[in-house]
Amino acid sequence: MTGQDQTASADGAASSPPLLEITRGTATEEELAALIAVIGDAYATEQAEATVEEPQVSAWERTQRPLRRPLRRDIPWGRFSG
Repeated sequence: MTGQDQTASADGAASSPPLLEITRGTATEEELAALIAVIGDAYATEQAEATVEEPQVSAWERTQRPLRRPLRRDIPWGRFSG
């Protein structure tokens, strides 16, 4: 794989595929195939489990409004502003 190999993801953005580099020893084709299968499965499992839970908002919370705007603490008031 080279740095120029890119695939388009579902949202249309280009993303580079994962890079696998063997730094020591010589691996056979069967060992490389097994390694790619294991890493691919772990990646797919991690991607499937990486979801954010939707916050549950009740109807009461959706219809509530704040009582007033928050106070601005950066504006001094009164005659003693120093």
